[in-house]
Amino acid sequence: MQNSPQPIVKDLVLIGGGHSHAIALKSFGMNPLPGVRITLITDVSHTPYSGMLPGYIAGLYHYDDCHIDLRPLANFAQAHMMVDRAIGLDLEHNRVICANHPAIAFDVLSIDIGSTPTASPVPGALKYATPVKPISQFLAYWDELVQNVRRSPEQPLRLAIVGGGAGGVELTLSAQAHLSRIYQQAGQPATHLEMHLFHRGNQLLPGRNAWVGKRLEKMLTRRGVQVHLNEEVSEIQPDLIQCRSGLSVECDRVFWVTQASAAPWLQASGLATTDQGFVQVSDTLQSTSHPHIFAAGDVATMVNHPRPKAGVFAVRQGKPLVQNLRRALLSQSPKPFTPQKQFLILVGTGNGAAIASRGLFHLGPHPLIWQWKDRIDRQFMNQFSDLTPMAAVEPGSTGDTPPTPSMYCSGCASKVGSTVLERALHRVKQDSLGWIDRDDILIGLDAPDDAAVVSVPPGEVMVQTVDYFRALINDPFLLGQIVTNHCLSDIFAMGAVPQSVMAIATLPHATEAKLEETLYQLLSGAMKVLGQVNAPLIGGHTTEGTELAFGLACNGLVRPEHLWRKGGMQPGHSLILTKGLGTGTLFAADMRLKAKGRWIEQAIQSMLLSNQAAADCLRQHQVTSCTDVTGFGLLGHLVEMVRASQVAVELDLDALPVLAGAREMVEQGILSSLHPQNERSATSIENREQVRDRPLYPLLFDPQTSGGLLASLPADQANGCIAALQAKGHYHSRIIGRVLPHRPGQPPVRIG
Repeated sequence: MQNSPQPIVKDLVLIGGGHSHAIALKSFGMNPLPGVRITLITDVSHTPYSGMLPGYIAGLYHYDDCHIDLRPLANFAQAHMMVDRAIGLDLEHNRVICANHPAIAFDVLSIDIGSTPTASPVPGALKYATPVKPISQFLAYWDELVQNVRRSPEQPLRLAIVGGGAGGVELTLSAQAHLSRIYQQAGQPATHLEMHLFHRGNQLLPGRNAWVGKRLEKMLTRRGVQVHLNEEVSEIQPDLIQCRSGLSVECDRVFWVTQASAAPWLQASGLATTDQGFVQVSDTLQSTSHPHIFAAGDVATMVNHPRPKAGVFAVRQGKPLVQNLRRALLSQSPKPFTPQKQFLILVGTGNGAAIASRGLFHLGPHPLIWQWKDRIDRQFMNQFSDLTPMAAVEPGSTGDTPPTPSMYCSGCASKVGSTVLERALHRVKQDSLGWIDRDDILIGLDAPDDAAVVSVPPGEVMVQTVDYFRALINDPFLLGQIVTNHCLSDIFAMGAVPQSVMAIATLPHATEAKLEETLYQLLSGAMKVLGQVNAPLIGGHTTEGTELAFGLACNGLVRPEHLWRKGGMQPGHSLILTKGLGTGTLFAADMRLKAKGRWIEQAIQSMLLSNQAAADCLRQHQVTSCTDVTGFGLLGHLVEMVRASQVAVELDLDALPVLAGAREMVEQGILSSLHPQNERSATSIENREQVRDRPLYPLLFDPQTSGGLLASLPADQANGCIAALQAKGHYHSRIIGRVLPHRPGQPPVRIG
């Protein structure tokens, strides 16, 4: 028997990475709740902070200044982060329906997804106008527009903003300041930028002090913006805005900053919502129809305290939300919360000044107010970058949670129960996630026995491989895909076709229901990849342990004459690598909360890319030798090929494909724990003393998970092979060196 961490007994699922959820993740990271598994479902890895976005539009902030990086924040909270889009709720079974994941089970759910553009009745608005929400999509459009103006400043621009509330006015001021500065720096006249602001009311910022609206109107006019009050847009054409009054204005781009609504799936799921689809919540931020579901931010409407959809309320809701989530998870009664009635509004003018307004009070514009606003915003953002990992929490009581054992058996008694396994497999089969029937599988999961039995066709040989490792990401569905791709790569690297696989999984201690959910997600990911390569899962073994781990034993078939070996390199041939390097250093940085979320997302996409298509391309271009780059790093696997082939190689260090962020991390000295062992292969480098200080040198020894294929092929085939690889999605494929004749008595690798 052995002591074990607190088992998983409840699931808290957070949909959306809004301000309130960011605050909740930081709070759970500072003070974890034992026995609770947190899952964040978000369609972006970097969530924008609304308070600083006008400054970003104005060119006063960089991207990272005004975006909360959710991945290190989720890691800090020990939360599972799933980059996906929620599209529905199954309230009968308490599951979140996702666009690209199997359904995610929850005990307590919280929703903070902001708002979406209203389906405007204005003809042409959806087709020709750009909505400011979702903000992440708008910012991508804005960045493209800024780059276009920088590239072609000689081209005039006519820009229109529809909506005279605080958001529309601040966007107009910020955009005008930034674009005018670009034209001025390029020596172009101010008249190159023509801007219009349309508002159907008689004053800007309705609901605020009239002085503020008048003051901003004068400021806009003084800057050359044409303000059209009492003008309701009735139609938008490709280059024209038509108003109900008869006013027509020619425009190249239109930004739509009018009222937004909620995602339609919220209302369709059966939650109580307003007419606009926003979730109705009580004073405790609980759904009025489903008390185990919470909502905060723009997506929620407090029925007793309706407030404008403003970021200040989402920030203020963060603390009471996390307090009530904790109480709900501990089976305690949540406490009511009353939002403030009046709130301070700080409107940036785009040029380093701001206006302050609260009730009848107003001041500015003045640079000191902007400095004050900047300090407030940076203090808010700093809490999400100060993520020193907390000490492990001792196991303890989770209140009124199901009773669980404090000790777990080892040996065969640590197996996952048969009913859990049967239910998980049944769900996977029901979902048709890669479930395959093949005649050469004589005994498999359809008729389980003591062992699986497969047949080998005449004239073919069986290639077998096995790999198994602890989880490097906390999304079991993605982990299942990554590990399966990784394990199958050995089959592809030898020119074989996968026939069947057996799985081995270690699941974190949990209640039966939670074990089933983890296994279902894990096997669903594996089966998704197996279905793509037509290789059935025919058996396996599951056990409980302290952390999630997964592996596969894979079988492949190939005719002996078509088998690829490491020993087929020939002088004069070119070396090709099909994927970028850097997963080792990136995930070492991720564990230290140092990697940017977008770097990890790109690394995950690389690991999800199967080597099957790459192997097909190599076969068509006369490959003579191949291996996959995994734990020993590029140089370790290359040296194996060189020694088996009795040749030498010249490697072009600058040609190595590198994943985003990997160079930055190795320059900071963040390396995989396996790196020191891999670096022993440096004795095979002839000129290592001359090249060891070059920036990419450490990546020669970086261990890869689900890495690319390393192959040699005739030089006249190399360029065509690279083109074919990139056409199939292997965009990092590069020619990285050439094969030389054997040099007796000398190290076989030279770095160029």
